[in-house]
Amino acid sequence: MTNTNTPLALVTGAAKRIGAAIATELHDEGYNIAIHFHMSRHEAYELATVLNDKRAASAFTVEQDLSHESAAKNLIDKLLQQSRRLDLLVNNASIFKSSSGINSGNVSELWDQMQTINLRTPYLLAIEAASLLRKSKGSIINITDINAERPREDYTAYCASKAGLVSISRSLAIDLAPEIRVNCVAPGAILWASSEDSHTQKEAINSTPLQRIGKPSDIAQAVRYLAGAQYVTGHILNVDGGRILRG
Repeated sequence: MTNTNTPLALVTGAAKRIGAAIATELHDEGYNIAIHFHMSRHEAYELATVLNDKRAASAFTVEQDLSHESAAKNLIDKLLQQSRRLDLLVNNASIFKSSSGINSGNVSELWDQMQTINLRTPYLLAIEAASLLRKSKGSIINITDINAERPREDYTAYCASKAGLVSISRSLAIDLAPEIRVNCVAPGAILWASSEDSHTQKEAINSTPLQRIGKPSDIAQAVRYLAGAQYVTGHILNVDGGRILRG
């Protein structure tokens, strides 16, 4: 059990990459951390060890396949086995896949996968967590994407899922007010996916006014800001080096 007097953040997909940066940033801010993972068991345990070495009994891991029909309920139930409070939910876990070259037989599968992981489960997690967040007057931060507003070629299912998450976030900001705030961080180019070749990378940098990609810490700092911004809700914070300006 974590210290019940310390605020707790649940970060999905927290074992590595941006999720790990968010978890580390929030831990440095004074949060205890519930590190959600599915496949990345080793990385999740390693991160928990690092955080607990910094501050004893301040982090624990929670394993859950977010594609499962009852994923949201299962995840909150598992969290409650280790902590009786929740102050911040960060829906970071996401699938990023191109629809380029897929055949008609795989379209439905890709669509369902994207909508489940990127949209359905974050929404249901918000609903499942709402009673805990009301008690703490906490907040929800969803990691979306600038491509929710600025569609990317060959990523229709992905962009649609992130646009849906933006819409849900704005609706929840109304539905869950005044006790719970709901905001989004929308990254631009932060870490390259394995599918993004040098040409794609060059194009992305050239279309970014700051002429460089960002770092996971940039997203983590934005999450930390929104977690503490008590008069901000329903906001989409673009962290993209100005790329959204270029249309």
